[in-house]
Amino acid sequence: MKAARWVLGGCGLLLIAVGARLLSLLPDPVAVGVWLGGALVLHDGVIAPLVLAAGMAVAAVPARGVVRGALLTAGALVLVTLPLLLRPGTPPNPSALPLPYGRNLALVLGVVAVTAAATALAPRLGRALGRATGRGRSR
Repeated sequence: MKAARWVLGGCGLLLIAVGARLLSLLPDPVAVGVWLGGALVLHDGVIAPLVLAAGMAVAAVPARGVVRGALLTAGALVLVTLPLLLRPGTPPNPSALPLPYGRNLALVLGVVAVTAAATALAPRLGRALGRATGRGRSR
């Protein structure tokens, strides 16, 4: 076990050295450092508290697993699409961003919401249909 720690630690140090070397080759490594620092502050100061607050808010919901999964999926979709939505101005090449990303994001988020609602309501609907047809479980 001790040897594995040394090997993994050595691999980690090697990757840090590769990253530092690649950073030194950039034309403006300070700008990259500022960007990475901003990303860290944004994550720890905004995104993480919002995720924790959303998790606490849905803790009392009966289908909290489905709701948390839907929120996680929606958050990932928004983070992937956000750079395309916030890009300033028109792209120099019209084929670079040819789609209406805002509308498409809204459609996909709607599909996520409908799927989550159907998944959360499916057990209730199944029990109700079983009672209506007389096939429900006897208790």
